[in-house]
Amino acid sequence: MATEYFIAKNVPKPRGAYSHGAVANGILYTCGMGPADPATEKTVEGDITAQTRQVFKNLQAILAEKNANFSQVLKVTAHLQDVHKDFAAYDAVCREFLTEPFPVRTTVGSELMNILVEIDLVVAL
Repeated sequence: MATEYFIAKNVPKPRGAYSHGAVANGILYTCGMGPADPATEKTVEGDITAQTRQVFKNLQAILAEKNANFSQVLKVTAHLQDVHKDFAAYDAVCREFLTEPFPVRTTVGSELMNILVEIDLVVAL
């Protein structure tokens, strides 16, 4: 099984030892993406709504590298800094980018480093 790892364009550079994506057996796995602006590499200001929208824009750029889109998403894994406070607003933004039938999803509360949300995807190519 050949695996292809890649760094995407128009996405904040990795801040550690990881790739933006990996493709194996027709499945794309994205890294956990945060709400950094690709132009400035800084976390976008704002609430969970603004940060979640930026995360999805970053993930969209990763998918575009492999000619994929959100309709191909199989699974979403999301980490929220304050899941109790932010879940409803986060879910509303998810509905802006994902349509029915919705992919499976896991959303957990996590201690994040100066961000409110981090999301990764599993995508069928």
